[in-house]
Amino acid sequence: MRDAADFDEFYRATSGRLLRFGYAVCGDLTEAQDLVQEAYTRAWSHWRTVAGHPNPEGWLRLVVARLATDRRRRLQRWQGVLLRTGPPAVGEPPGEDTVVLVAALRRLPVAHRQALALHYLFDLPVADIASEIGVAVGTVKSWLSRGRAGLAAVLGEPAVAKEGDR
Repeated sequence: MRDAADFDEFYRATSGRLLRFGYAVCGDLTEAQDLVQEAYTRAWSHWRTVAGHPNPEGWLRLVVARLATDRRRRLQRWQGVLLRTGPPAVGEPPGEDTVVLVAALRRLPVAHRQALALHYLFDLPVADIASEIGVAVGTVKSWLSRGRAGLAAVLGEPAVAKEGDR
């Protein structure tokens, strides 16, 4: 029981029971699904060890129980902070300009949005963006230029080239 096919078979044989166990432990189906998914992820990453365990399903149940305990403790700490500090201030809804800009950005290709966000929101130079994304500097310059042109077209404003992108 040490390869992917064995893991798949183990998963099919145990996942229903483990989900029911997770639900019983935490009392919330969505939370139980998250706990079980994390447990199986950990089992897969240590599958050789888990497969050799005398009770692999018991190992998974222990992981689910520990994950549930950890999450419960984190929530209790968070609730303690909220009791001491009060709830966070209610944020203002986004302004009309923000809504329009976000809608326009969503119409651009992902690469253009990413380049624009890194350049204008994080103030990264073109060379740093290229290094972070793993593309040529010229590609980033092109994405920035096309992204600005796309925004201008969507927003109805003339595109203006930026000196630093040349």
